[in-house]
Amino acid sequence: MRSPPRSHRLVLSACVLMLSVLSGCDDDSTPNPTPDAGAEDSGTPDSGPLEEPWDGGYTVLEERGDWLDRGRFAPCTFDSAGDPTTINCEDLSRFDLSRCSPDALAGLTPHGIHLSDLRGETLLPDGGTRISPNFASFMLHSDGGTDTLDGQPLNIRNTDGGTFFLSSSRTIRTRTTLTALAGCQVPSPGIITGCYARCVNGRFSQTGTFEAHRMPGRPGEPESSGGLRLISESPVALGDAADVYVTKDHAYVVSIYWRAGDNGGLTVFDVSDRAHPVFKTSISLPGDSSWNGVWARGDALYIAGNRSGVVVYDITDPGAPAYVRHLSAGEGGAHTVLVDGDRLYAMSPLGVTYVYDVSSPLAPSLLTIIALPEEFTFGSTHDAFAYEGRLYISNTFGGYSVVDVTDINNVRHLGQYVHGAYAHHSAVGTFAGRTIAFEGTEFNAAHLRVLDVTDPAHIVKIGEFRLSPVTSIHNMILRGNRLYIAWYHEGLRVLDVSNPTKPRQVAHYNTFRESDPGRTDNIFEGTYGVRVPGDGYVYLADSVRGLLILNEL
Repeated sequence: MRSPPRSHRLVLSACVLMLSVLSGCDDDSTPNPTPDAGAEDSGTPDSGPLEEPWDGGYTVLEERGDWLDRGRFAPCTFDSAGDPTTINCEDLSRFDLSRCSPDALAGLTPHGIHLSDLRGETLLPDGGTRISPNFASFMLHSDGGTDTLDGQPLNIRNTDGGTFFLSSSRTIRTRTTLTALAGCQVPSPGIITGCYARCVNGRFSQTGTFEAHRMPGRPGEPESSGGLRLISESPVALGDAADVYVTKDHAYVVSIYWRAGDNGGLTVFDVSDRAHPVFKTSISLPGDSSWNGVWARGDALYIAGNRSGVVVYDITDPGAPAYVRHLSAGEGGAHTVLVDGDRLYAMSPLGVTYVYDVSSPLAPSLLTIIALPEEFTFGSTHDAFAYEGRLYISNTFGGYSVVDVTDINNVRHLGQYVHGAYAHHSAVGTFAGRTIAFEGTEFNAAHLRVLDVTDPAHIVKIGEFRLSPVTSIHNMILRGNRLYIAWYHEGLRVLDVSNPTKPRQVAHYNTFRESDPGRTDNIFEGTYGVRVPGDGYVYLADSVRGLLILNEL
């Protein structure tokens, strides 16, 4: 079982409650974009050249949330009649599969990693049905490896002779959830649909249909497009790579840990020759080795430590970081860090942002602690982006908030945009004289929203970009009119946002390969971090493959 570190569990208390997913929520921040340099888009294939420049006009788009109800996925059902305490969710005979396609199921490849969109159907006392989103993932092997569902070993695997049936149990504290999936149809290569049932503590809880996508989720899509090329690849020495920062011709890759006995930490590469990075050192501190975000200023390296706060290293000798001190970020530690001018922002999952003066980079001093108004605190301060005197805070289920930090002694909350999803990360820039935020959410069906934040008291959505209903965005970088998005299983996606109302994919690079050692069925796998420092290269942190260097477009 992949057990998230303590501070991840703090962040995920709301995630588990609303999405029934147990995993980590990790992120970093982005440098300021170059100033001034919606419609949906499936993201494939890459778009052609833009016909006309954007004049600043737009139509306000309806907010529909991340998850879109696409109707039932399969014609099967689960018989939930009777006393809920006597219903066995692993009883295959309760699934009506009479309208299914056993021949298609028999032809499935007997291995692979799948992420699944679950459409729950709960009967209400008045006879109606409540439809709700949910999520499941599974990994099957044909070589004797451990098969899993939601990260847990399978109780049942029956995938022979036209039957596709999986079940597993997961216990969180005193709650044991049993999930059973019964396949029904194979509507297209790489996709399985069917029905599911869930029982909690031995009592029937919910049924519905599912659509499972095998990862990587775009059959036939090439490894790359738009001229992106892999220059080099370097595995990290510790944990799962989560973020990267490049300075002084060195790449600093921080890692989280998921597995018992593993340690995250810092791996340093000399990237003077981008085609041949040289490993310099790895650092892991006892009891404090889940490091999720990284930034630098001058000779100082700042690392977001999920347990103890911000870890400060001296990189005067860039290949041999020397420990300086810890900066407290409260009981929840620091989940992400961001440097803007002489300020260091450290975001705590407990819902506040610590602000430090780093005019002397190796001697930070606390300036203030930013807490959002009480009515906006349903969530946790996950990440932030600083732009033109404002701090744009991704506040998980509390929404996306804009704060005036021009006067750090008089911080003012200016406005908020709430979409009901998990506000995770953003990048902000100026287009046609308007301030535009590209805001990404996390968890299944996460997508990119384009928000006009020129007037923070009246934020409106003017564009969006969606890929898969089962994958998630992580981080992004805005560089001129190009938005580089680390999209977990979808790898790197590069969008032309010169017309923000119509983001268009112009290039991609797939980093996810199910054959890579260490891959699991976790929704948070693949490309975590992206940096585009302007040196002609793109730097990616892939959870398993480590540091990948591509050419910049």
